[in-house]
Order: sequence, then C-alpha cells, then structure tokens
Amino acid sequence: MIMSTMRQKAIGKALTLLLPGVPYADAEPIRAAALAPHMKTLPPSTAVWLATVAHIRHQHTDYDALRDEGYDRESARFFVLDAINEKLTEWRATRLLDPEDEESMS
Repeated sequence: MIMSTMRQKAIGKALTLLLPGVPYADAEPIRAAALAPHMKTLPPSTAVWLATVAHIRHQHTDYDALRDEGYDRESARFFVLDAINEKLTEWRATRLLDPEDEESMS
C-alpha cells in the first residue's frame, strides 16, 4: 500500500512538472494510464510521458481515423506529430515530441 501511494505521488508530481497547464479532464486519464500495471516498472516521468503522448494521440488528433483509413502505425503517427506538439504547447509542456527520438514516439 505504501509503495502504491508513493507511486501515485510520484506520478502526480511528474504530471505537474511535465504538463503544468493540462486540464483536469485530460490529466485524470493520463494519470490513470501512467499508473497502469504495465507501466509500474518505468520511472514515473517516463510513464507520464508515454501516457500523455498516447492520450493526446487518441483523444486530440486524427490518428484513429487515419488508422481506420488504412495508414500504418508509423505513417499515422507522422501525420499527427504536429497536432500532438500543438496540444503539448497549449498545455505548457516542458517537453515536445521529437520525430528523431524513437522512444518519444511510443
């Protein structure tokens, strides 16, 4: 229990540091995704980053529509990269998605 509470606090801190302007309606799904069991081995900052990128990709871009139209994963991600960075900028993120960084595209 103590470890999970420590993890929750660390995720909350990482979320606040990465996305100081994120609306609550977006912060909570990101927080939940970062706390998911498959993320527990990752550092909190990495878990929050991956959860953030996935959330924006699926909730604030045309990514899913592109996939439905037949685009492969890499092509769809390429086409939504600018939209993801726009949303990150809107939320005053301290990091943007870099197309050259394979890890950041996950």
